Amino acid sequence: MEAAEAPAVASSRPGLGLCGTWMVARGGSKLLAASYKEPSQDYLFMYDCVTAGKKPQENKREDGKSTGKSSDAILAWAFSSSGTYVALTDDSKRLILFRTKPSWECLSISWILSREKHRAFPAFGDEPENAGTIELGHLSLLLDVALSPDDQYILTADRDEKIRVSLTRAPHNIVSFCLGHREFVSQIFVIPNYPDLLLSASGDCTLRLWEYKSGKEVHCCHLNSLNTCEATKNEKKYAVSRTAYCCEGNYIAILYDCIPTVSIFQLDTDAQKLLCKQHISLSHQGWDITFEETGGLWILQEDKQTPLLLYQPVDEQWQPVTEEKELIKMSKYLRDNWTVFEDSVGKGSCYQNLYKASFDNMAVYLQKKEERLQQQKNKRKELQHESNGQTKKVKTEAPSL
Repeated sequence: MEAAEAPAVASSRPGLGLCGTWMVARGGSKLLAASYKEPSQDYLFMYDCVTAGKKPQENKREDGKSTGKSSDAILAWAFSSSGTYVALTDDSKRLILFRTKPSWECLSISWILSREKHRAFPAFGDEPENAGTIELGHLSLLLDVALSPDDQYILTADRDEKIRVSLTRAPHNIVSFCLGHREFVSQIFVIPNYPDLLLSASGDCTLRLWEYKSGKEVHCCHLNSLNTCEATKNEKKYAVSRTAYCCEGNYIAILYDCIPTVSIFQLDTDAQKLLCKQHISLSHQGWDITFEETGGLWILQEDKQTPLLLYQPVDEQWQPVTEEKELIKMSKYLRDNWTVFEDSVGKGSCYQNLYKASFDNMAVYLQKKEERLQQQKNKRKELQHESNGQTKKVKTEAPSL
């Protein structure tokens, strides 16, 4: 799914995910997958979206205008709950479906021919050439999508501060809006083991909990008041770029857009609020985070020598580990294929173009007032100078007696 053309957002950054026994990483147009739970199995699957082929009509929109050149970069992905299927989309308007068992295989490639539409596709590659049907549209840039665990509701977040809740089978039927954010909504997900609760993150420096079916906000956490670090306290604009959830203990990890820090919260389901548990400072900018079912936290970061970090929970605090076989194996795979991530190294904020423009009316008023006073002062000087000149001329021309 995608909205109209707009500046690239965080979804185009490198990503990391766990799908069953597989660890999957993405960067640019490439996807890498390996069985991280079996250190002795030396198999790396790699797929490049450049090889997926293109439709002849891809460079034309419905109005006949060019859509511009695409880079085939992977924008988003999703894993099935069983770990059997992986779907991804790229900026060439393709939806690519993979099967992971018994081995990785590309099942289908479907195209979206228009940038302005959101479409639904047949499942499991039944019709690999089907372009889909229009199901859902957004006027604003779509930043995240979530499904309720029972697939009854589809939730969408956009640049205009809104979270929209619709029926999956009839997306035109809007159930509710979750309104309260003051900037773009960057991340949303329905809590898997508490399916009536939605977590959202925004460029307004808040995490919010919602009873999304009614659109009721039940908790708001102001991230800039958590004293994570001096950079966080002094930074006026920053956003959450990634979220991860662990059902074992109801832990939520968030990664910041411009600050090399991971914050971990625990969901207090009785009080329906978030409790801040820990802040993990990184030596390099983080790209993505993901939890294991047992609570292990994996971090993909912008460093070739140490691309992966693994933290394990010990007495409700996450401690770094360095000698785990799966960490050593997967880190080597990423180092050996670092060219996949090179284009993303050194990139700044992915959200900087999404913030609302702000204007300080008082500052503008004072500046204009100062300019007006200066103009009046200059005008008085000019009049005084002219008056003095005329007086001298009269004295010079006066006849002698």
